[in-house]
Amino acid sequence: MDKTLTPEMLDACPMKQFTRWFDDAAAAGLPEPNAMVLATVGDRPHARTVLLKAHDDTGFTFYTNRTSRKGTDLAADPRCCALFPWYALGRQVTVEGSVRPLTTEESEPYYHSRAHWSQVGAWASRQSRVLSSRAELDDRFAELARRWPEGTEVPMPDFWGGYLIVPDMVEFWQSRTSRLHDRLRYRRAVSADGAAGWVIERLSP
Repeated sequence: MDKTLTPEMLDACPMKQFTRWFDDAAAAGLPEPNAMVLATVGDRPHARTVLLKAHDDTGFTFYTNRTSRKGTDLAADPRCCALFPWYALGRQVTVEGSVRPLTTEESEPYYHSRAHWSQVGAWASRQSRVLSSRAELDDRFAELARRWPEGTEVPMPDFWGGYLIVPDMVEFWQSRTSRLHDRLRYRRAVSADGAAGWVIERLSP
């Protein structure tokens, strides 16, 4: 791809522009187009891949075990960064902002939409904790599978739920020749009359 990306080509709202690029990634058949690298700040920076499960004008939603390392990081410092690496399209999107934990009522609909055994798996995994062996995890899962056989309702764990990333910066990166890539950044800003909105800036590659 070597067509210049200009501000005039972008939607005024970064979330609407994200939807355009996300739909392109899905239409291109990219594996897991909703995979994003989530970086958090704890005793040191941490990064891992999670799956985006919803996005709208308010932000980006994902779900996880709240007692995991990412969960404890976000409880201590809600700032985070997410990267969508759509390499096959020569594109990536970087999001910076802070998370808002979703309530139980907001999280339950997605939890119960998951496959039955994935719901059981959420109970079985003490995410980010050290295991003595794989057997420890498998035995715990088997015990819980007996408690909640297929066809029964699995309650959502109180240690599990969703997070909404509310962005204050969204950057759209497009590959160009000679490594002179296009980088267009949306940044939250307040105008002289006090109105909040987005400013689009071009960054040097």
